[in-house]
Amino acid sequence: MADEANRTAFLEIQGRMIELTGKLKQVQNQMRNKEGEKKRAFLTLEELRQLSDDTNTYKSIGRTFILEPKSLLMNEQEQKLTDSESAIASLQISKEYLEKQISEVENNLRELLQQDPGLAHQIMSMSVI
Repeated sequence: MADEANRTAFLEIQGRMIELTGKLKQVQNQMRNKEGEKKRAFLTLEELRQLSDDTNTYKSIGRTFILEPKSLLMNEQEQKLTDSESAIASLQISKEYLEKQISEVENNLRELLQQDPGLAHQIMSMSVI
């Protein structure tokens, strides 16, 4: 009976670990995307700053380019930059939380396997389905 309880506990821990690692990968991908957006906004701002104020600047909308004042384009890029930075900070907090959760699940698994060495042997002998 205890053996069956340990086995179900292992399966629950395994499911939680799979769920948490999936979420962590998703957060890491989102962070990578936001870093790219931030870099693009920064580089665009750098290029816009080099232009004189009377230069014609265009905004791309689909396949169309619309004449826009330089100041408006700079404000948009600055907003994208700050939005990306705040999103990255938020995602970093989420990433740290998920990493903490994963370490807790790992500790739970370690304790379970130390409690029941027979379970560890069963797990190692199980075939992958």
